[in-house]
Amino acid sequence: MKKILLTGSTGYIGKRMISVIAAQGYKVVCCCRDINRFTTNMDDKLVEVIEVDFLKPETLQNIPEDIDGAYYLMHSMSTTEDYEDSENKCAHNFSEYIGKTHCKHIVYLSGLVNEKHLSKHLSSRYQVEKILMDCKVPVTVLRAGIIIGSGSASFEIIRDLVEKLPVMVAPKWLYTKCQPIGIANVLDFLIFVLFKEEAYQKDFDIGCDDVLTYKEMLLKFAHVRGLKRTIFTVPVMTPKLSSYWLYFITSTSYNLAKALVGSMKVEVVCRPENLALIKLITDIRPLSYETALKRTLAKIQANEIVSSWKDSFISSRNDSTLKEYQDVPKYGCFTDLRSEEYDTREACINRIFELGGKNGWYAQGLWKIRGFFDKLAGGPGLRRGRRHPSDLKDGDALDFWRVLYADRKEGRLILLAEMKLPGEAWLMFKIYKNKIWQKAVFRPKGLWGRIYWFMVLPFHGIIFKGMIKKISRSQ
Repeated sequence: MKKILLTGSTGYIGKRMISVIAAQGYKVVCCCRDINRFTTNMDDKLVEVIEVDFLKPETLQNIPEDIDGAYYLMHSMSTTEDYEDSENKCAHNFSEYIGKTHCKHIVYLSGLVNEKHLSKHLSSRYQVEKILMDCKVPVTVLRAGIIIGSGSASFEIIRDLVEKLPVMVAPKWLYTKCQPIGIANVLDFLIFVLFKEEAYQKDFDIGCDDVLTYKEMLLKFAHVRGLKRTIFTVPVMTPKLSSYWLYFITSTSYNLAKALVGSMKVEVVCRPENLALIKLITDIRPLSYETALKRTLAKIQANEIVSSWKDSFISSRNDSTLKEYQDVPKYGCFTDLRSEEYDTREACINRIFELGGKNGWYAQGLWKIRGFFDKLAGGPGLRRGRRHPSDLKDGDALDFWRVLYADRKEGRLILLAEMKLPGEAWLMFKIYKNKIWQKAVFRPKGLWGRIYWFMVLPFHGIIFKGMIKKISRSQ
C-alpha cells in the first residue's frame, strides 16, 4: 500500500483530502502541529497521524522515509503581517527534508496568479511555488481562484454579503474578473493528477468554464437563493476601508479580509490552453459556477459541512496550538463555579453540545452586546457561529470561543475564549456525580485585567446562573 504524506491535514482542503486519498487505496500520513486538533472517523489502518511543525526543522524527523507521494496544502494569511516569511521557511524546510525520503511526486495547491501584478497574498503563494520547484522531487502546482464549497472562506463571504444586504454599496473591485471552481472539482484535480508523469514540474490553472466579475458572482448567488439584490459601486474605497467593509459585514477575520482584498483587485483568470491541458491529463470536466453553488447550498442545508475555514486558527486572535491551553490554570485566576442537578444525563449533554451559533446562548441579548463590542475591538464576535448544530469537535470555532476538548460520552466540554480580553478565559462543562458542573476561569493580564473582571462581575449572575439552569433541565 502506497503512503501519501498530507500536510495541512486540519485545514479546509486537508480535512477533505483524507477520505479522498484513502478512497484510492493509499495510506494517508497526516501532518499536524497539534495532534489534539486532529479528528477523523477513518479506519486507523488507513490513517497515520504525526506531529510536525514545519517552522521547526527538528520535528520533520517524524515524517517516515517510505512515503510515495506528498500534498503540500499549507497556507498562512491571518495572524501576522510577515506571513510571507513563515510560508517561505515552511516551504524551504519541507523541500529540504522531502528530498531525503522515497517520495516520487509532490502536489501543491496554490492560487491563480497574474505574474505581472501580484497581491501580497498571491506573491507569497508564487514564491512557495518556486521554492518547491527547486526540490529534488518532481512537483505539480495546481492554481485555483475562488473556491465554492461549504465552509470555504470565499464562499462564506459571498453568502454573508448576499443574504445580509438587500442593497450593497461596494468597492469598484467588484468588476474584477475571476474564474471560480467547486470544491468537489478541486479535490478531483488534486487526486487525479497524483503520479501523472506528464504533469511533473509543471503548473496548471484550474477553474470552471465561467469567467465572472465578483458582482456577477454575487448576483448569480442571489438568483440561486431567490433573493432580489441591488449593488452600487463607488469609485474610491481604500484597501483598508474595503477590508473593514468585509470584516464588519461578513464572518471573515480582519487579517484574512485584508489579504483577500489585496487579491480581489487583481484579475485571476485561467490560461485557456493550460486549463485544457490539465482537463485532458485528469479527464475532469468542472461544474459550472451555478451548479457548484446549488450543490454547496444543498450540503449546508443537510448539515454536511466536512470542514470550514473558521475551524482553522486563521479565524482566531492568534496562531497557536490547542495543547498550550489544554491545562486550565488554577492559580492567579478568578473563577465562577456553579452546579445543578439535571433532568436526564443524555438530554443535559445534548444541551451542552448545542450551545452557540443559531441555537444561541442563555441571555442571548447580553451575548450579542458582548459580541458587538468584541467585533469593534477587532475580535471575531459572534459571526463565526458553529460548524454543525449539534456536533462539536476539538478545534472547532464556536462563536468567539474555540473548542479545546469535546467528549460526549464523558459529558465534558472545554472552551477557550478568542474574544478580545485583557487576559485569558475558559468556559467548562462537566457531568459529575449526577450534576452538571459549570466553571468559568479568567486569568487576568495586569491591572486592567483585574479591573475588567470586577466590571463584568454583576452580569455573571445573570449569564452564568441562567446558563446552568437552562442546561440542567428543559425549560
